[in-house]
Amino acid sequence: MDQDIVIRIIELLGTFAFAISGIRHAAAKHFDWFGGYVCGIAVAIGGGTIRDVMLGTTPFWMTTPVYMICTAAALLTVAFFGRWMEPLKNAWFVFDTFGLALFTIAGIEKSLAFGQPFWVAIIMGCITGSAGGVIRDVLLNNEPVIFHREIYAIACVLGGIVYWALSYLGMSIEATAVASFVTTCTVRFLAVRYHISLPTL
Repeated sequence: MDQDIVIRIIELLGTFAFAISGIRHAAAKHFDWFGGYVCGIAVAIGGGTIRDVMLGTTPFWMTTPVYMICTAAALLTVAFFGRWMEPLKNAWFVFDTFGLALFTIAGIEKSLAFGQPFWVAIIMGCITGSAGGVIRDVLLNNEPVIFHREIYAIACVLGGIVYWALSYLGMSIEATAVASFVTTCTVRFLAVRYHISLPTL
């Protein structure tokens, strides 16, 4: 597949996953629909916007309304199906993790497409994946999750390293993206399941 198409697909999937996560956090604080949409769009486009500004290009969501529509679909999903998903308490965590992994990959691939070296691409992937969550937490008056002991941004970095290693070995972009996605998700799932964390200062 063409790299631009792969990036677009990943960004759309990440937008939906992150938007659901942000809207669910807003619902827990009893925000109205508009407040939920604002939180959803903030977490869905925040990291990618910072990345694109740093890369000197038009933010991805300004080129097509599909990301706004995707967030609206996420809002309706939470509004109408949230109570059936509520018993699945881990579902929201899974959506957040999927969004984290997908946007990390999108950030890496877009940075490489703009000619950035891999170490910059990994940092951009981390920003793309985690910065939206920081914006969401600030809007909700919560301590940003990346400052907790819980593994979050480190999972992005490890996923980026796997992406770099497999690219260096000549694997296809599709296989590399899948491996990076699995790595990021696995690291985060295991860290939460077994309470693995970095030492506190």
